[in-house]
Amino acid sequence: MNDCLLRSLLFVPAHNDKLIMSAIRFDADAIVLDLEDSVQPKSMKQIARDNVVKYINQGIFKNHRVFVRINDFQSGESLRDLHQLTIPGIEAFLCSKVKTGKDVYFFDKLLESIEYEKGFTSGTFLIIPIIETTAAVMNVQDICQASPRVIAVAFGSEDFITDMHAIDDKEEQTLFTARNLIVMAARSNNIVPIDAAYVQVHDLEGLEKHLIISKKLGFGGISILSPKQLSLANQYFSPSFEEVAEAKEMLRMSEESEKQSKGVDIVNNKFVGPPLVERAKNILKKHQLIINKHKNE
Repeated sequence: MNDCLLRSLLFVPAHNDKLIMSAIRFDADAIVLDLEDSVQPKSMKQIARDNVVKYINQGIFKNHRVFVRINDFQSGESLRDLHQLTIPGIEAFLCSKVKTGKDVYFFDKLLESIEYEKGFTSGTFLIIPIIETTAAVMNVQDICQASPRVIAVAFGSEDFITDMHAIDDKEEQTLFTARNLIVMAARSNNIVPIDAAYVQVHDLEGLEKHLIISKKLGFGGISILSPKQLSLANQYFSPSFEEVAEAKEMLRMSEESEKQSKGVDIVNNKFVGPPLVERAKNILKKHQLIINKHKNE
């Protein structure tokens, strides 16, 4: 699923009409209609569900990928979420507070039953588990492998820090190990790692520092809480002009080496070998996904 373009997941409270209408004006790779933490009090949950159905039926998301973050399975709301919102136009569900692969497997089978009941092809609805507890980080490999529906895993750092009894430091040292483990598990299973939202939505300088680390670690995208953050998110998770040019040059040099029957080579003072060639191919694949997205808009 590395061919899945998820640079920016824009979270929008599903009960807030104004924010929904604002979100569709921006270029997020996916809009996440949130039914969980941002929808309070509990009496607003049904309004949020009804809103999702209303706006899907009106077609306002026709140029957007739409995901839904459902309420966690301990809330008593998740079955209502799924029964009402397994509808055409919804691509994937984000599942909060998963702790093990068994949680994701249960979610998979629940979706399978609903799909059968409603006449959908099995596997129609996809899953993005949210890794936000210490248990989930320790079990992230199993979570990634628990269902073929899993296209990405998203980090939820605020809950994780609370669960760790840790300190939320500006240098982000507290999160470093967890972020590493999540990226490694996702990449080893060919799915997209999504970094945690940067909650200081007006601090774009801090966001940029967060994104620099995120890209270095290997994340493919980030959850965002405000359209203000969107431009930087898409910028950092898109290959730069220089990266694309260097990737094309690497493939050209690789072709030259192959003609000379060399497995590795040094061309124009640059090492040419399989890992660097594979990296170049990944860069160009993502670049092409971005081009294709804009063609289809």
